[in-house]
Amino acid sequence: MIMKRREFIKLIGGAAAAWPLAARGQQPAMPVIGLLGGGSPASGAHLVAMLRRGLAEAGTVEGRNVAIEYRWVEGQYDRLPAMAAELVRRQVAVMVALSTPPALAAKAATETIPIVFGATDDPVKLGLVASIARPGGNATGVHFFVSDLAAKQLGLLRELVPGVTRIGLLVNPNHANAEVVARDLTAAAAAIGVQIEVVQASDGRGIEAAFATLVGNKAEGLVVAADPFFYSRRLQLATLATRHVIPAVYNAREYAEAGGLMTYGTSLTEVFRHIGAYTGRILKGAKPADLPVVQSTKFDFVINLSTARAVGLDVPATLLARADEVIE
Repeated sequence: MIMKRREFIKLIGGAAAAWPLAARGQQPAMPVIGLLGGGSPASGAHLVAMLRRGLAEAGTVEGRNVAIEYRWVEGQYDRLPAMAAELVRRQVAVMVALSTPPALAAKAATETIPIVFGATDDPVKLGLVASIARPGGNATGVHFFVSDLAAKQLGLLRELVPGVTRIGLLVNPNHANAEVVARDLTAAAAAIGVQIEVVQASDGRGIEAAFATLVGNKAEGLVVAADPFFYSRRLQLATLATRHVIPAVYNAREYAEAGGLMTYGTSLTEVFRHIGAYTGRILKGAKPADLPVVQSTKFDFVINLSTARAVGLDVPATLLARADEVIE
């Protein structure tokens, strides 16, 4: 039977249209990054943007040659193990853990999937890596010194408010660093004749209750420990500190931008850019074991003068001169 010319052209055209689909079906699937965050997507949006910038510097662009699946626990750290296990089952190419609690959950969930972390505490002591120079396992990342800076923050607060003898320390009892920070800051405070009152909070109501306790006990200042949940609640913390006239110091510049009095800590934008760059390198074949842990060297000291006036403080010229930024 002779095929008519029109039918033949239709057949050839249909086959040609199907070829690209078949070719696409044979292409490898786009790799997936599993991002595990202890805070909230809203509070960390600008930092994730910096992570994407780091990825782009390594030639990796979300939606073009990599996909990202986000998991945020909003301070509910007990959810982290299940979410980490879910990303393992998803067979992500790399797990990105944005602070100490997610990093510990990721490390417990897999010994094979590469992990890039941002750890606020010593990653060697945490068991995340064998050493800073030679991580030796499936994890590497950035150590940003926020938990180690509480004593420095205490000294700045004492300089801002001379003569204080009773200062509060706000910690999240669900964070792995809570006991260590409380112990270290209490020891540092005792050396300069200051008493530390530790208050705890792991949700919004707990923060309100902690401030009520500080006011009742006549605390003259406050150090807020590094914690993703507190970071996501920085506006609430800054508002309460100003309302109750409690001079407070925090670990990230974003607190000052939200109305916090004073901050001293690692530049988080730089941390997240490094995390993105390392993730991109691993996606291109680098091994975590061969990538030394980056130790942050850029620190921000920020003073919010508007808040200082609101709580009745005159900031010494010596502090203003040392500040990296003064918010008017």
